[in-house]
Amino acid sequence: MHDFCFTIPYGLLVLGGGIVGYLRRGSTASLAGGAGAGLALLFAGFISLKAFEKRRNSYFALFLETACGIALTIVMGQRYIQSHKIMPAGVVAGLSADVEGLQH
Repeated sequence: MHDFCFTIPYGLLVLGGGIVGYLRRGSTASLAGGAGAGLALLFAGFISLKAFEKRRNSYFALFLETACGIALTIVMGQRYIQSHKIMPAGVVAGLSADVEGLQH
């Protein structure tokens, strides 16, 4: 399976989570983090999809996907360790680590 098959839905989930965090709690950090990471993942997925259509690889997209996945795993993993809250920190950290493993 190709990386964009995971990256695009993953980016939508991260973006949606940031928006929901802002709407429910007024958290601008959730909005900024979720929107920033989600849009970066969507951008990487789009680049990868376009490269796939041209029968090429996009190392930039792969790098961006990997960087976002690692950053989300680390940041949300630390947040989970500090708060012990499964939602959203534990779920995002676990999902980020899992998607990152599936892509490679």
